[in-house]
Amino acid sequence: MRLLHTMLRVGNLQRSIDFYTQVMGMQLLRTTDRPEQQYSLAFLGYGANPEHAELELTYNYGVERYEMGTAYGHIAIGVDDIVATCEAVRSKAAALGGGITREPGPVKGGKTLIAFITDPDGYKVELIQHGTL
Repeated sequence: MRLLHTMLRVGNLQRSIDFYTQVMGMQLLRTTDRPEQQYSLAFLGYGANPEHAELELTYNYGVERYEMGTAYGHIAIGVDDIVATCEAVRSKAAALGGGITREPGPVKGGKTLIAFITDPDGYKVELIQHGTL
């Protein structure tokens, strides 16, 4: 078994594609539009299956916002330099509707360096610096 993708429902597909490609550095891998079923999909990632897990963005026609609920946590992305990554996110995210919600620092009770960002739909993304695990 292997992880294929994580799906997030988004309120504006192009805005989310722009955020994950321009701010997070992912590639748009493929899109699917299903007008009869009233939804569109975009698959993004740092590479395609089967070598990499992907992020599936789902836009349901006419739905601009979702409630997060209390069960969702975050997706995690490994980075080489967490401070530089946060600076890049900070400089690009404001225009696209996201931002840093936890500055880089050690995880509580540990040495792993983490930070959190929020995407335009309010989803949390944890950044984890390689080599601190």
